[in-house]
Amino acid sequence: MNDRTKTVFIGRPLRRREDWRLLTGRGCFIADFELPRMLHAAFVRSPLPHARVKAVDLSQAAAVPGVVYALGGPELAELLPPVPDTQLALPRKWTALVQHKFINPQQPLLAHDKVRHVGEAVAVIVAESRHAAEDAAQLVRLDLEPLPAVLDPEAALAPGAVVVHDRFGTNLIGGFSIAKGDAARTLAGAPHRLKRRFRHHRYAAMPMECRGVVAAHDSRADAVTIWSSTQVVHWVRREAAAVLQMPEARIRCVALDVGGGFGVKGHVYPEDLLIPFLARRLGRPVQWIEDRREHLICSCHSRDQIHDVEVGFDDHGRILALRDSFLVDCGAWNPIGAGVVYNTAAHLPGPYKIDALAIEARIAATNKTPNAPYRGAGRPEAAFAMERIIDLVAGEIGLEPAEVRLRNMIRDDEMPYAMGMPYRDGQPIVYDGGDYPAALEKALDAVGGLSAFRERQRAAREDGRLIGLGLGCYVEGTGVGPFESALVRIDPSGKISVSAGGCPQGQGMETIFAQIVADAWGVHPDDVVISLADTAAIAIGFGTIASRTTVTMSGAIAGASDKLRAKVFAIAANILECAPSDLELRNGGVGIVGVPGAEITLAKVAQAARPGWDHGRPVGVDAGLEETFYFEPPTVTWSYAVHAVVVEVDPQTGSVRIENYAIAHDCGVVVNPMLVEGQIVGGAVQGVGGALLEAIDYSAEGQPLSTSLMEYMLPNAREMPRVTLIHQHSPSPLNPFGVKGVGEGGPIAPPAAIANAVADALRPLKVEFNKTPIAPHHIVAALDAAAP
Repeated sequence: MNDRTKTVFIGRPLRRREDWRLLTGRGCFIADFELPRMLHAAFVRSPLPHARVKAVDLSQAAAVPGVVYALGGPELAELLPPVPDTQLALPRKWTALVQHKFINPQQPLLAHDKVRHVGEAVAVIVAESRHAAEDAAQLVRLDLEPLPAVLDPEAALAPGAVVVHDRFGTNLIGGFSIAKGDAARTLAGAPHRLKRRFRHHRYAAMPMECRGVVAAHDSRADAVTIWSSTQVVHWVRREAAAVLQMPEARIRCVALDVGGGFGVKGHVYPEDLLIPFLARRLGRPVQWIEDRREHLICSCHSRDQIHDVEVGFDDHGRILALRDSFLVDCGAWNPIGAGVVYNTAAHLPGPYKIDALAIEARIAATNKTPNAPYRGAGRPEAAFAMERIIDLVAGEIGLEPAEVRLRNMIRDDEMPYAMGMPYRDGQPIVYDGGDYPAALEKALDAVGGLSAFRERQRAAREDGRLIGLGLGCYVEGTGVGPFESALVRIDPSGKISVSAGGCPQGQGMETIFAQIVADAWGVHPDDVVISLADTAAIAIGFGTIASRTTVTMSGAIAGASDKLRAKVFAIAANILECAPSDLELRNGGVGIVGVPGAEITLAKVAQAARPGWDHGRPVGVDAGLEETFYFEPPTVTWSYAVHAVVVEVDPQTGSVRIENYAIAHDCGVVVNPMLVEGQIVGGAVQGVGGALLEAIDYSAEGQPLSTSLMEYMLPNAREMPRVTLIHQHSPSPLNPFGVKGVGEGGPIAPPAAIANAVADALRPLKVEFNKTPIAPHHIVAALDAAAP
């Protein structure tokens, strides 16, 4: 008997079990990790955005005391292949449905023919200490032949543009188009049409811990262990096996405590592969720790999209058709191919009914740091374009933006709702439940109500104050496949041990999965042992990206538990002399339904399951108590939220003060409300940073201008008021626990909501804010331009 409706720990705000070690200094991050005789690596990085590599002179560096090894890109190119392109694989169902073309170049572990952005590694120095390695790296002489740099994606696609990757002869390295209905015809016949350009600028994840790698080689077994600050240990193992030409069985990858990821650690970098090569070649452990400057110029950036949108609508504000042609600046390399870009397209319609839709996407290579996922991964760009269009439509016909949203939203009685386009897994997009209009109403109520705000806004204007209300709505596909794994074991003590493919970076996974396992087995979370982020713990895994782990790993745990429970009941039934169907889980063991005291502990079952002499295991039941399951979700679940924000704009300085912020959200069944709230609020803060503060800019010559946290401005407590959260619950039918993902949702709506709020504050001046960031000087310039 297993009734998942009987939950004891799911839904409770249990404290994070990880916090004791982390808050008392007992955590172990990659920079804390030390091995005997460990060497230290430092990289020599290009000072130019685009240049041919003529020569790399390592002689002076190699002569520095303490230097053990020096290696340049031209020499390494003879030894190792580039980063494998398996990270770029597209589902076959998707490729059959979507017209597309991708020519993704493969990144070398060290540049050898050309450098393509400032910060690209050209050589590596290995020394007895980090200081010696970094000092020697300064002595490497690079003979670089400067080439013109292309920094604007539109200029990159113009005829005669400098080509970043010569062998392709073009900077257009990817693109696709999708459509439903006849957008061109519907636009032509629409009563109203509106065109705008939207730009979502370049910024990036800034985890407290930068990237880092340690590797050690066991010469006896010719085996390599890699410790990486990564979100995808099984990916790292797979790519390392390919590059080093070793069996995966001889490579182990472990992620220790990871101080934040947010997507920037969600794929395999050259350093993940080069450091184990060096450890194997030198026969000593090697460590590399990224500093903040390296992080800002070498770890992947994100966003950086331009959208040209045309919308057709009727006199009532109902959207009849929408066409979007957007361009992505992917920088010098495109590490994950179509992932982010197609996310943008798939999420563009949001919670709205749009019967005629046409989307074209193009990906341009430029001489900037590569572009890859950052929390939200293409969705904030989609929400910015869509939510700004909604407000502009409202302004054109004189309606409240909230009313236009309500007129276009999918209703709860229309769920599940088929969108008529494929998701990036190739499956049809079908929203699996939710009440979008209710979320909108609740978010407005949480900031004081729309009517009350308009009265207050009028009074404020009479006093010379500018306040505005902005909305941002989104839906988010979560729990994407292809799979996740879990091994569930009952050890001789009766504890439940779970090993799985997830890789935590601060989410509280040890806590929430202990809650899930506790309810699945009728035990206390303290009786559950969770082991994650170690390829030695489970053979095959996927990793933690894309708001997927709670959905996919809980499904894997449920599948493995179901298989194992059948075995537990078979053994217990043999001992208790009853039928397995007469049993239930209770009191941390197994008992006969309706017979108090007739029960056996899980420890006793585990003892009976041991191989060897007869311990009570029935004939035909194999020894051991462990099962592995790979959960392959049929498609994604759909979370959603509405953000409502009230701001005040200072017309003299252009500063924006957030006065009130409310979020109505739905992520299905909530495993731990406290951790969910932390995810949502933390993500919203990152979204506010992207809207108002954070930016990665380049000079006209291609030099990055944000190379420290003095230039790259992060939000702090002063920028963010207390956030009001409203929880809605629409359990997903697509997984055993009804959960939906929540990790990436927080940053999606803030840029759109804040842009709408600032525009609302300045509405009498008809000022629009259609690009981010919304910096003070942008506001002052807009006010000056609008002044009579």
